[in-house]
Amino acid sequence: MGEKKMGRPTDNPKNVSVKFQADNETFEKLKKCSEKMNVSRAEVIRQGIHKAYDDLEKK
Repeated sequence: MGEKKMGRPTDNPKNVSVKFQADNETFEKLKKCSEKMNVSRAEVIRQGIHKAYDDLEKK
């Protein structure tokens, strides 16, 4: 058997995949945020989840 390749070491591996449906307007907003912030669409979604969670903690 071949050896398993080693990826970049990380303290926070992304090993869960999430898929969701979005309308065109939401997807365009996601793309624009991604471009403006110069990060991946997945990172924009992660940041949005963290922001929503932090807002819950403030209530």
